[in-house]
Amino acid sequence: MPLTLYQRDDCHLCDLALAVLAEARVPEFESAFIDDDDDLEARYGVRVPVLRRADGAELDWPFDASGLARFLAG
Repeated sequence: MPLTLYQRDDCHLCDLALAVLAEARVPEFESAFIDDDDDLEARYGVRVPVLRRADGAELDWPFDASGLARFLAG
């Protein structure tokens, strides 16, 4: 299942989300940086980090490894 993590450069919360993804051993995901994209900035500006599945479901921060596992199973 393709995943995309929407994030910013120099974002402490994004770093924490990356650590949770590593802890949960999420094998592959795309990173999308919203800083230079007006559309992504409008959609995710105050919400990052956000993990999005290919089916459009989104998991907003904060999340932990167990919440992430439920999201990935969903």
